[in-house]
Amino acid sequence: MGRAFEVRKNAMAKTAGVKTKVYSKYGKEIYVCAKNGGPDPDANLSLRRLMDKAKKDQVPGHVIEKAIDKAVGGAGEDFVPMRYEGFGPGNCMVIVDCLSDNANRTITDVRNCFTKTKSNLGAQGAVSHMFDHQAIFQFAGDDEDAILEVLMEADVDVTDVECEDGMISVFAPHTEFYQVKTALTEAYPDINFDTEEMSFVPQTHVEISEDDKPMFEKFMTMLEDCDDVQDVYHNAIVPE
Repeated sequence: MGRAFEVRKNAMAKTAGVKTKVYSKYGKEIYVCAKNGGPDPDANLSLRRLMDKAKKDQVPGHVIEKAIDKAVGGAGEDFVPMRYEGFGPGNCMVIVDCLSDNANRTITDVRNCFTKTKSNLGAQGAVSHMFDHQAIFQFAGDDEDAILEVLMEADVDVTDVECEDGMISVFAPHTEFYQVKTALTEAYPDINFDTEEMSFVPQTHVEISEDDKPMFEKFMTMLEDCDDVQDVYHNAIVPE
């Protein structure tokens, strides 16, 4: 595809308040996943992926266990996934994924982020068709042809394999997440994934101007501060 991928990360400093937000995010996701698919990570592959990701982000074991115990106990809130789409500063495209037990509160908070940064909240499907839902793996390496061969031999549906600055990036449809991981770990038992996640990858990018940069950063900060917001995806390239 010839497109470099910038690993999507929540641009947050590792402060105590930020850690609390991260722990809350994972706790909510793990609770919902365990409640809907069962608490056994061997049987619930989505839960296993979430637990692995949480551990990689240094979420303490007691936070994970508490969320699973809460799901097993049947108590707690009924969180519902919600997705909002629109156009942010610099006319970038934005997808906001939420988990909420109060739809009115969530839409009010998200709309406020758009309104106060002169952005436009769109209808469902307004921009998501311009993103690909992908499984993404990144790890150290310099031979993308060898990686592609391993995946093809395992009959994995691969979208793209790229090599840049000593890092291999593998893109595949999100439904192929475990097939990709299994094929790579079987071929390379010592492999260490810097990134292993499912994300929305933009098909095109928009460069944010210096004039729009402060407003874009304010927009991202406001969304990250919303308790119900789990993930934010965008196609903006922000100047250094």
